[in-house]
Amino acid sequence: MDKILLKITGTQLVDRQKDRIELTTTGTIRDDGTAFVIRYTEQQEPPFAPVKVTVRIQKDESAVEMTRSGEYGSCLMIEKAKRNLCHYGTQAGNMLMGIYGREIEARIESGSGSFFFAYDIDFNGAVASKNTVDMVFTKNKVH
Repeated sequence: MDKILLKITGTQLVDRQKDRIELTTTGTIRDDGTAFVIRYTEQQEPPFAPVKVTVRIQKDESAVEMTRSGEYGSCLMIEKAKRNLCHYGTQAGNMLMGIYGREIEARIESGSGSFFFAYDIDFNGAVASKNTVDMVFTKNKVH
């Protein structure tokens, strides 16, 4: 397991309006043989507790599993050209939503790399948003 500096850029397109979120944090990455597993913590605004995030990217670029644990947990399964039903925790309770994977890319180099995935979120079959996540990491740069 290697310590990493991680920059995450997420975009969300809803009704032709694009929203962009950026996060730079520290975490870890490990190769479990079939997938790259990234773990990091997202700090939340008080009084909310930090959220622990695990992202598992299959080496064959077929799937990404993103699990968030905390007060409101969720697990998103993103598979290329497939739709999965996933639970997403909110203050109002759990929601069931469809996740359709459009693209998954993994680029690993010596000491750094990036992961990109694109997916659509739908409710009752109607697309609610088009999303992308771009994760860029550098190993051993954590002080």
